[in-house]
Amino acid sequence: MSISTLFENDVKLINELMFLLSREQFSLIDMDIDAIENLLDEKSTLLQKINASVLVRYQALSNAGYEPNENGMAAWIESSVPMKYIQLWQDFQNTLAQAKELNRVNGQLINKHFNRNQQFLNELKGDFANNGVYGPNGQTSSQSYKRPSLSV
Repeated sequence: MSISTLFENDVKLINELMFLLSREQFSLIDMDIDAIENLLDEKSTLLQKINASVLVRYQALSNAGYEPNENGMAAWIESSVPMKYIQLWQDFQNTLAQAKELNRVNGQLINKHFNRNQQFLNELKGDFANNGVYGPNGQTSSQSYKRPSLSV
C-alpha cells in the first residue's frame, strides 16, 4: 500500500477514536456503566488497530527512505505530495491533540467517579472519621465541638 493510502486509513481510525471518546464522555457523565464497559472493549480494539496501522505506515515510510516516525511523515508531507495531504496532515495533528484532551477530561471524570464511590464505600464501612458524618456517639470524630474558653 502507498503511504497516502495508509495515512488516509490512519486519519479514518483517529476520527473513529474521537467519536468513541465522545461517546465515552457522555456515558461517564450519565454514569451508564453498561455503555462504559462496551466502550472499553471497543476502545481497546480500536487502539490495537491504530497501533498496527501506524506501524505499517512507519514501515512504508522507511521503505521510501524516510524516518519511520512522525518526523518522517512530516518530511514526506513536505515533499512533493498533493496539497490535500498537507491540509489532511494539519487536520490529523489537530484531531490528535483534541483526542488527547478528550481522553484527559475523561480520565478526570473517571477519577471523580472513583473518589465519590470510594467515599460511599468508606461510609458503608463505617469510616466516619474522614467524611464529617456523625459517628455512633453523635459527634464527628474529625472535629472537636468543645466551646473555647474566653479570657479577658
